[in-house]
Amino acid sequence: MSQTAQASAAPFAARTVAILIAVAVFSFGAIMVLAGWSPELRDRDRAGDHPFSTSAIGYNGIVQLLEAQGYPVEISRFKSNLDSNYGLMVLTLSTRGMHKPLQEYDLQPDTLIVLPKWSGMVDWSNPSRLKDTDLATESSIISVLEDLGIDADIVRADVPDGVETPFGRMALKPDLKLQLLQSDELTPIVRTPDGALLSELSGRGVYILSDPDLINTFGLAERENARFAMQMFNLMRYDEDEPIVFDATLHGFTRSENLLQMMFDIPFFGVTLVALAAALLLGWAASIRFGPPARETRAIALGKQALADNSAGLVSMARRETRMAPGYLSLIRRRLARQIGAPRNLTEAQLSELFDRLGPEDVSGKTFSQIEAGMRGPAASREHLMHKARDLWRWRRDILRRSMNDPS
Repeated sequence: MSQTAQASAAPFAARTVAILIAVAVFSFGAIMVLAGWSPELRDRDRAGDHPFSTSAIGYNGIVQLLEAQGYPVEISRFKSNLDSNYGLMVLTLSTRGMHKPLQEYDLQPDTLIVLPKWSGMVDWSNPSRLKDTDLATESSIISVLEDLGIDADIVRADVPDGVETPFGRMALKPDLKLQLLQSDELTPIVRTPDGALLSELSGRGVYILSDPDLINTFGLAERENARFAMQMFNLMRYDEDEPIVFDATLHGFTRSENLLQMMFDIPFFGVTLVALAAALLLGWAASIRFGPPARETRAIALGKQALADNSAGLVSMARRETRMAPGYLSLIRRRLARQIGAPRNLTEAQLSELFDRLGPEDVSGKTFSQIEAGMRGPAASREHLMHKARDLWRWRRDILRRSMNDPS
């Protein structure tokens, strides 16, 4: 292979470049997806008294039960939902880690507060389960109520055989003790002689469930508890279309507005598709625009090729291409006459008769006179000139080929 061919050859094969581009596009897309959805890909089922937890004191069981019964349920990870009247907001409180958020939170109407009752240690061999549980101290629960501006006392009484409710007498079965509230600020809805199980902050539309065992995963194993939970939610909702929203932000599951996710959500998804299409077109244009690296050449080229290129450039700049047909015809006539050894004293008409006797062009069947007739004057356009000149070149090529193969 010559040095010129080696210098002008592409450094990479087309297949190699295509594979590199595909890998780069896939890697970039994977990085963007992971950056946008990494919070969603993390496992949120860790033990605790929050709506993602499937542990004994978690509330994912009631979420699944409500969904199975056709209720509009969702778990909120946006703090903005806490300050809006977006459905029935359910706050499942904990004795740990939420004192500051509760102090900054203003109670909104149409809210159900579920008080904590248990504390436990996470089993690190299985973070979705608790290793051990025990009753939380009454003082820690009172502290949570004080953060919300509620003055009440905690009472833990023996579980009665039956509890009068707006839904009839029910045999509720919480674990160990029945946790109750006593306060002058509360209007009891479900009560026992020892205190209120379900109550409402007077005139504020805020409900408090004192014993979480009636709706947590452990408590829902008892049919009466599950029945009470469903009736309770029906009592608090204004209509069947009102959603039930379990807040997870107080437990640290806050999700900020993600620009990458917004790009793939309605109504921005259409703009994203247009941007991706534009990027693909730019990539395609770049891939076909740049070929093998050009060799370094002289500032002023030498040789016949440079002379021909410069002359062609001058003719193009002068816009005289269409007037070159008669001159090109005359040049070919003289060259062919010399190549076949025609007498020099023949006129142009005699040469044309001689060329016609040599035969037509193989493909189009045109004779020299027919081709000559279309080239005696300027061409109509540059494309027309190229077409006529190509016919003349093919005719000359066929004539020379026949002359070389003539056995005579």
